[in-house]
Amino acid sequence: MSFLDDILQVKLSSNEYIKDAQEKNQIYLHHTAGNASGVNTVNHWNNDSRGRIATCVCISNTGAKEGDGKIVQAFSSKYWAYHLGIKREVFESYKLDYMPLDKKSIGIELCAWGGLEEKSGKFFNYVNREVPKEEVCSLEEPYKGKRHYHRYSDEQIRSVENLLRYWIDHYGIDKTYNARDMWGVSKKALRGESGIFTHNSVRKDKSDIFPQPEIIEMLKLL
Repeated sequence: MSFLDDILQVKLSSNEYIKDAQEKNQIYLHHTAGNASGVNTVNHWNNDSRGRIATCVCISNTGAKEGDGKIVQAFSSKYWAYHLGIKREVFESYKLDYMPLDKKSIGIELCAWGGLEEKSGKFFNYVNREVPKEEVCSLEEPYKGKRHYHRYSDEQIRSVENLLRYWIDHYGIDKTYNARDMWGVSKKALRGESGIFTHNSVRKDKSDIFPQPEIIEMLKLL
C-alpha cells in the first residue's frame, strides 16, 4: 500500500484556499508553532478569520490522537493558499522583481511549537506550556536566537520524506540540498527557481523550520 492511501483527508472550505490549478516548482517547509494535531490545525484554519492562509498538508507530531507522523491533507497540491507572507519590499531589498511565490509552491506544515526557553532544567514554549525533555532538540549553536526547539519526530520526518519524494517526481522539482538556501534568505527561492526551501528562505523574521540534524540528513539523502 502506498503512503498516499494512508493520508487523512480533512478538507478546507472552498473559501479558505484558491481552487486554481498551478504548475509547481517549489516546496516550502513550515512548522505550526502549535499543538501536535494536524487535524486540529486544519480545523482551526477552517474557523479562523485570517482568510486564505494555509498549506495543503499538515503533519501531526507525537501525542496527536490521529497518530504521530499522520499526513493530514487540506486541499490538493495543485491548488494554493497564502503561506509565505512575503512583502514586496523583501524582493526590492534584494533587487529582484516581485513574484507571487505562493501560487507556484507547495507548503508543508509540521506540527511543532518552535523555539523553547529552558527554566531550571525544564523546557517551555511561548505560551509557557512545558514540553517534555524527550521532545526537545538542543542545537550545538543557537539558531535565530534559540538553542532549544520542539523536536520534529522521526515519524514526521519520514512523512516529509515520502511527500518530498513523491512531489519531486510528480512536479520535477530540484532536490539539491544547499544549506545557504535553506537556513537564510535565498535569492534562488525569491527568484522562483525550482527547489526545496524553508520559510527562512524568504523571511528573515521566521524560524521555521529549524535545522534539526535528522531533517538535514534526510534532505541531503533525497
